[in-house]
Amino acid sequence: MLAYGSSQDDAIARVQALSLRVVADRLENEEAGHEYLNISFAAA
Repeated sequence: MLAYGSSQDDAIARVQALSLRVVADRLENEEAGHEYLNISFAAA
């Protein structure tokens, strides 16, 4: 999956949103354990 934005901040926000959607989908389909309940993002 790829995420693009008009600025670096926009691209980071889109990546974070995409990541949360993936985790939510895995939780919804019971494919993830409790390790996904504590999520943080750090940009380089």
